[in-house]
Amino acid sequence: MTLKALAGMAMLAASLACAGGAAAQEAWRDVAPENIWVLDTSKGRVIVALAPEVAPRHVERIRTLTARGFYDGLGFHRVIPGFMAQGGDPEGTGAGGSDLPDVPGEFTFRRGREAGFTPLEVRPGQPLSGIVGLMPVVTQPDAQMMVTADFRVPATARFCPGVLGMARSNAPDSANSQFFLMTAANPGLDGDYTALGRVVQGLDVVSAFKPGDPAQDGAVTADPDRIVRARMASDMPAAERPSVRIPAPGAPALVAATAAARDVCNVVVPVEVAGGAQ
Repeated sequence: MTLKALAGMAMLAASLACAGGAAAQEAWRDVAPENIWVLDTSKGRVIVALAPEVAPRHVERIRTLTARGFYDGLGFHRVIPGFMAQGGDPEGTGAGGSDLPDVPGEFTFRRGREAGFTPLEVRPGQPLSGIVGLMPVVTQPDAQMMVTADFRVPATARFCPGVLGMARSNAPDSANSQFFLMTAANPGLDGDYTALGRVVQGLDVVSAFKPGDPAQDGAVTADPDRIVRARMASDMPAAERPSVRIPAPGAPALVAATAAARDVCNVVVPVEVAGGAQ
């Protein structure tokens, strides 16, 4: 083999190595710091990745109230094991809120190609489901985008374990400051409540919160677990700021996770969380 041929092979190998490295980088993407919600609680740290592509107005409300320090010191007044933990009420009764106007419901969203979508295998008699970012959703196929005016299709987030939802009264557009973190799947909430993010670290912390339900007994939960401090990662000093990486749409790790699940709530999305020790 000539020196010229060897040099050519070396250049090809280097090119392939670079391509492989680029592909590895493209397989993961960073969650923007302004979409990382850090809750330091009396039981430990909970980190939530917010999903503005699913519920932009509700995500903005969380950011606004967090910047005000509104959530600092508030208790998880309603905690039902095997269901969810609810907080964000300054009265601790389930009836309180902020001085801001209520937020109209965002129970569905319009999914475009830019959001990315990794589907589960389509099964007869079942709707198309899959993952957008970290969010489990049911939706229509991408092919339907070609016949819609905005080149998007409707999608609804599923209330699976770890999903962050916004609490409300019986009025659909009454969400304000209260939120809940799911510890189990509950399809009865799908399409009726706004989902706006998902826990990426600390779901075990949420599951350990003290049970209580003032809606059932009419009494304020005594000595509930509390949010000591709530911050957006973007407002934290760089040395304290956690980083979160999630698989890009169609990444091998995400495709493998969806292929192994029969229900989108059973998909374990791989997540990398680094830094920001409490």
